[in-house]
Formats: sequence, C-alpha cells, structure tokens
Amino acid sequence: MSVLLVGIGGFLGAIARYVLGTWMNKKSSKGLPIGTLFINLLGSFLLGWMVGQGVTSGLYSFLGIGFIGSFTTFSTFKLESVQLHQNKKHSMFYSYLAYSYIGGILLAFVGISLSVL
Repeated sequence: MSVLLVGIGGFLGAIARYVLGTWMNKKSSKGLPIGTLFINLLGSFLLGWMVGQGVTSGLYSFLGIGFIGSFTTFSTFKLESVQLHQNKKHSMFYSYLAYSYIGGILLAFVGISLSVL
C-alpha cells in the first residue's frame, strides 16, 4: 500500500512542479530560475512542517515521500546552477546557490518550529 501511496503522490507532485515551475519561470525576466527556487523552498518548508507535526505512515508516504519528493527537484536545481555558471552569470549563480541552500535549511527549521505552535 505504501508503494501505491508514494506513486500517486509522486505523480501529482511531478505534475504540480511542472505546471507551477513552467508558469513561474515564464514570468521571470531576470534569468534566475525562480520557479525551481520557489518550489524547492516551499517543499523544504512543507516537509519541515510535516515532520514537526509528526505525520507518519500512509500520509507521510503520500505527501512527504511521494508528493513533496517529486515536487521538489535537486537535479533541476543542479542543472540550472551549472547553466548559470556556464553563461557567466556569476552573481546570479552564487545568489541562486545561497538562496537555495541557506533558504531551504532555514525554511525547514521554520516549518518545524511553526508546526509545534
């Protein structure tokens, strides 16, 4: 049953990422991959909140592993980072790395903290 829940959550999360990421990146005129950044930061917060709430078993399989696991994307983040570097957009490259890593960790902490209030 857990495999089915992860699969359904993953299917829905991947579609949500594609739709939201594509829409947000089209709206961005600066070249920063804002869609991937937003999605990964939101996913960090939501997963932190779920962990803080003590969500387990089926719901965690569906939302945490499935949906959020496929909604967020480490590989696209890495590819976009490399592309920024190759295109010599160095300040954007370093900003993207800082926002992604530092922001993701902070938002996971914020999610955990807010969940216990």
